[in-house]
Amino acid sequence: MASVSNPRPTLEAFEGRLGYQFRDRDLLETALTHRSYANEHAADGATDNEKLEYLGDAVLDLVVGHRLMDKYPQAREGELSVTRAQVVSEAGLAEVAEDIEIGRWLYLGKGEERTGGRFKPSLLSDAVEAVVASVYLDGGFHEAWDLIGRLFDKRISSVELTGYYDHKTRLQERSQALLKETPVYKVMSERGPDHAKVFEIAVFLRNREWARAEAGSKKHAEQLAAASAAFILDGIDLTTLDDDDEDDSESKSESE
Repeated sequence: MASVSNPRPTLEAFEGRLGYQFRDRDLLETALTHRSYANEHAADGATDNEKLEYLGDAVLDLVVGHRLMDKYPQAREGELSVTRAQVVSEAGLAEVAEDIEIGRWLYLGKGEERTGGRFKPSLLSDAVEAVVASVYLDGGFHEAWDLIGRLFDKRISSVELTGYYDHKTRLQERSQALLKETPVYKVMSERGPDHAKVFEIAVFLRNREWARAEAGSKKHAEQLAAASAAFILDGIDLTTLDDDDEDDSESKSESE
């Protein structure tokens, strides 16, 4: 991989932070490479960390889920799932990233460097997932298990077992990171007697409805709508969303 102009500590120093020495250090370099850098250095063979991020997400779910089962043997499946989601949320991963100062080792393109990419929670959390995958591929499952223990045991030991997850917070985190937008919730309808009201709530991003849900309280309906919208947001192609927004703007201009 081509060298960068910005000085950074050695990869050996980062291995010290992880407590793991790589057999194939190229895996670690790839895990630390944001696509902005890979795009700028494609001719040098730079590869971004997005596939490793995908794999690391799965490895984290497995290991953190297993560790939570060991810690809470009497817990129900729903409680374990929600608690795991908190541990490996963007906020949780970013906290781990700050603990090991992963931002100091990232390979970033010039634009990301200028806009503070080394401190962006979404970018840091993705890098943590990619590093987990790189250790898994380099050393196998047991090394990944040990690494996740070192990095996440503090969060696992401090997280509160719960059957409730704040989907509104998750949606806001994701929409701010990906769209630079804050979700807006609107009451679309309400029906029924006062003692048994049913509220229909829709959530909007970029003036577009993303999901709606019904429940016996506004708060519950908002949570259900947020959960659906977050699921959609995680799987959408943002480039097509931008194109759609431009088309909408053009059609509005023509109609005016």
